[in-house]
Amino acid sequence: QFPARSAFNLVLLPRPRAMTTASVWDPNAAGMEMKRKSSFSLLDNMPRPMPESDEHPATMEKLWKLMETYEPNDPESIQKAFARHLEYSLACTRFNFTMADAYRAAGLVLRDRLMESLNDTNDWYRTQDVKRGYYLSAEFLIGRHMQNAIVNLDLEKPFKDAFMGLGMQLEELFSQESDPALGNGGLGRLAACFLDSMATLSLPCWGYGIRYSYGMFKQYIEDGRQVERPDFWLGDGCPFEIPRPDVTYPVRLYGKVIETVDENNNWCLKWVGGDLIQAMAYDNPIPGFDTYNTNNLRLWRACPAKEFDLDAFSAANFTESVEQRRKAEDLSAVLYPNDATYEGKELRLRQQYFFVSASLQDLLREFIKRPGYKWSELPEKVAVQMNDTHPTIAIPEMMRLLVDVMHVGWDEAWDITSRCCNYTNHTVMPEALEKWPVEMMERMLPRHVQILGEINLRWCKDLLAKYGDGPMVTQLSIFEEGEVKKIRMGNLAIMGSNKINGVAAIHTEIIKKETFPEFYRYCCDMGQMGKIVNMTNGVTPRRWVHCANPALSAIFTKYLGSHEWLRDMTLLKGMLKFKNDAKLHVEWMEMKRIAKAKLAAWLKERIDLDIDQEALIDIQIKRIHEYKRQLLNILFVIHRYQELKRKSPSEREQVQKRVVLIGGKAASAYVNAKIIIKLINNVGKVINNDPDTSKYLKVAFVPNYCVTAAEMMIPASDISEHISTAGTEASGTSNMKFVMNGGLIVGTMDGANIEIREECGEDTMFVFGCLEHEVPRVAAKAKDGHYPIDGRLQQVFQAIRNGEFARDEPEAQQEFISLIDRLCNTQAAGSWEGDKYLVINDFPSFLAAQARVDATYANKSTWCKLSIQAASSMAKFSTDRTIGEYANVIWDIKPAPRPMQDSSPVPAAAPVAPAAKNKGKN
Repeated sequence: QFPARSAFNLVLLPRPRAMTTASVWDPNAAGMEMKRKSSFSLLDNMPRPMPESDEHPATMEKLWKLMETYEPNDPESIQKAFARHLEYSLACTRFNFTMADAYRAAGLVLRDRLMESLNDTNDWYRTQDVKRGYYLSAEFLIGRHMQNAIVNLDLEKPFKDAFMGLGMQLEELFSQESDPALGNGGLGRLAACFLDSMATLSLPCWGYGIRYSYGMFKQYIEDGRQVERPDFWLGDGCPFEIPRPDVTYPVRLYGKVIETVDENNNWCLKWVGGDLIQAMAYDNPIPGFDTYNTNNLRLWRACPAKEFDLDAFSAANFTESVEQRRKAEDLSAVLYPNDATYEGKELRLRQQYFFVSASLQDLLREFIKRPGYKWSELPEKVAVQMNDTHPTIAIPEMMRLLVDVMHVGWDEAWDITSRCCNYTNHTVMPEALEKWPVEMMERMLPRHVQILGEINLRWCKDLLAKYGDGPMVTQLSIFEEGEVKKIRMGNLAIMGSNKINGVAAIHTEIIKKETFPEFYRYCCDMGQMGKIVNMTNGVTPRRWVHCANPALSAIFTKYLGSHEWLRDMTLLKGMLKFKNDAKLHVEWMEMKRIAKAKLAAWLKERIDLDIDQEALIDIQIKRIHEYKRQLLNILFVIHRYQELKRKSPSEREQVQKRVVLIGGKAASAYVNAKIIIKLINNVGKVINNDPDTSKYLKVAFVPNYCVTAAEMMIPASDISEHISTAGTEASGTSNMKFVMNGGLIVGTMDGANIEIREECGEDTMFVFGCLEHEVPRVAAKAKDGHYPIDGRLQQVFQAIRNGEFARDEPEAQQEFISLIDRLCNTQAAGSWEGDKYLVINDFPSFLAAQARVDATYANKSTWCKLSIQAASSMAKFSTDRTIGEYANVIWDIKPAPRPMQDSSPVPAAAPVAPAAKNKGKN
C-alpha cells in the first residue's frame, strides 16, 4: 500500500438509484429533488451499459470491472479529479499553477464525463441500428464550451460547490477559455446551435467540419481601421477535444485518371498520383440538455502523408524537406483564406474537398460496419445535410466513393446519392453562389470533373426532352459557359439533393422565384412541389438565455415553476399573463440593470468607454457588409448628433439618452466594409469627445466580435438593428437572440424579422423601409431620375464632405467621400454603380422608426410590457423546433434517447441494458 496524500483520501459514496428511462422517474427512488429527469449528477458510480452478450475476453475481466461505473459527480470527487489532472495531466504542482492551468484541469474533469457519455451514446446508436444524420459545414462557431456543457449535463451545482471549496469561482474558470475560432458569423453560429439541439432532442446526428488552427482572424482597431492578426485559439490547448490518430483517412488532390481493370478484370477508371493528405479526426463531445445522449462534432486536421524528406534534408535542402508538411497544414490553417487571388480560391476548394472527402469516408465506413449491409439501404440509414454550397462537392465525391471504390453501378449510386444528400441555401443572391473554374477543378480533382460531366450530360438530356434546347437547359446546366468555363455549385446542389431548404419563409419564396426559378418550375412540372421546403432558423435557449442571461432564466423558471421551458419554449407563453404585473416589471427591469452594469464594466475594460447605464442601449452586431447597412446606421447617428448640436442645453435634457454599439468583422479583402468601420470609429471619436453631446449620445465600434462578446452585449440591449435591404438577408439569427433576451427590434421586413413580428406582435418591432416586392420599382424610378435625397441626409452628407469626421486624415476623407459619391449617383440606385442597397430611399423611414423608439421608451411601463411580450413569444425560434422539422421533413430521423438501467446488483454475466459498452473506434 502506498501512503495516502492527506488531501486526497478516498471517500466511498452510496450509490443512488436511477431512472428506468431517460424520461420517466422511478417513484420509489430517493435523491431526486432539485435534479432534472436526465441529470448526470444522478450517475455517481452507477453501472454503465454492458453488451447483450459477454464478448470481452476473460483476461480483461479486471479491466472491465474497473470501468463498469460512471465517474462520480459529488463535489469531493470532482475536486479529486481536478487535483489528479492538475498534477498528472498538466504536470503542475499543488503550489504553483495559474488560473489558466486550473481551467484546463477543470476542462479535463468535464471531458472525462463527456467521453463516457459519448462512447455509450455511440454504442447505443449502433445497437439500435438507427438512421443517422451528418451535418457538413465549413463553419462551427461554437463559442466557449465549458459553461454550456456543464449546464447541459446538469452539473452546475456540484461543479460550483467543488471549486468554491477550493477557493475558486466557476465564472473565473469560464473566463479563461478562448473562443474556438471555427466560424465567421451566422452560418457557423447556426451550425453550433443545431448541434446543441440535435443532442438535446436525442437525435443520432453528428457534425463534420475543419479543425482550423487559426480561424478567421483577430480583429484589432488601430487608428480607427480594422487590422487582422492571426487568431491562434489552440495556443494554450483545448481540453475538450479528443485527438483521434486512429481515425485518419487519405485524401487525394491533383493526379490523373487512368483506364485499368479492377480485381475482377472489369474495365474501370482509377484516380492515381498527385498529393496525398491525411485527415486526422478530433472529436468534440456535444452533450444534450435533459438527456443522457452526447453527440459528436468531428473536425478534421490536415497532416502530411510523408512527414519528413530525410534525403532532401541530408542534401541541405532544408525547406524542401518539410514542404509536404507545410502544404498539408495549409489546408486546415485558416478559415476562409482570402480568395481575391487565384491561389486563394484554389486553397478554398482544396479545404472544401478535404473535409468533405474525409467525412464521407468516415460515415460510409460506419455504415459498412453493419452486418450484412446493402448499399440500397444507405438512404434509409444515412442523411447528409450540406450547409450552404461549401460542402456540395459531397455529391460527386459520394459518387466517386460508391462507383470507383465500392464498385456500385452508376444508376444505383446516383439514386443513393441523390436520396442521401440535402442542401441548405443561405443566400438570396445568385451571384453569391460558389462557382469554380473548370480548369482549376480539372487539375485538382480530375475524376470529379469527369463525374460531373456525366451527371450533367444525363441531366441536360432529361431537360432537353422536356423543354427543348432553350433557356431551361442553359440556366440549369451544372457547367456555365463563358470566357472562363465554370462549375455552378448551386446548380449541382439543387439537382443532386433529396430536399432543398431556405432558412426563413420569405427567403424560401425568393429561392423559388428569383434564385432558382427554373428549377422550381422543373419541380412543379414533375409534381415535386415539396422538394423545396422552408426551415426557419433558430437559436438555442440554453446558451442564449440560460448561460448568457442567468437573471432572465431565473425569472422564467420562477414564474413558470420549472426549467422545462428550456426544452419546450412554448411554455414561455405562460409568461404573457404576467406582462402587466407590476412585480414582474420590477424584476424585469432589474434583470436589464444587471446586464447593463456588466456591459458597462466590460466596455470600460475593453475599449475604455464610459456609458450611462440609464441610457437606451442600441446594438448592431453582425458581419460588416453593405447589404446589412451599418452605413445607414452610422448616417443616422450623425444626424442625431447634428440634431443635438442644434438644440439648447435645456432642450438636450429632454432628449432620450442613447448608446450605439456596432460590431462585426469585415472580410480582409472587402474594401468598402473596412471604410465603413473607419467611418464608425471616426464618428465615435468626434461625438464621444464633444462636451455638448457626449452626455446624451455615445457611439463605439466594439472590436473582435465573437460569441463571448455577443453573450455580454445581447442581454443588455434595449433595441437592436436588423436593417438589411428587404430581400437581401436570408434569415438572420442575432435578431432572435436579442428578442429572446427582451430586446426590441428596429428592422426591415426581411429575413426572419417578418416571422418574429408575426409571433411577437406588430407593436414589438419598429418597422421601416421598402418591401421586397417594391425594390425593383424603386430602382426603375431611380433610373428615370426619381430618387430624391432627404434634406436631413443631405446635411449628413455635407458634414462628411466638409471633413467633420475625417479628423485631419486626407486618406480617410477621400474614402468617406467615395462612399457618399457612389450613393449620390442616384440614377444607378439598386446597382453596384450607385446606391445598391437603397440607403437613401430608406433613410427617412429609418429616422421615423427611431423617433418611435424614443417615444415608446419614454414610457417605461409600456416598454417593459412589450419586452416581456416579445421574449415570451419566441418559441418558434428555438433550434429545437427547427431541428425537429429537419428530422421529420428532410431527414426522416427519429429520436433515440439513451435509457439508464436499474442500478440494483446484477450477476456479472447477465446483460443489464440493450446498449453496448464498446471501446472500439467511433
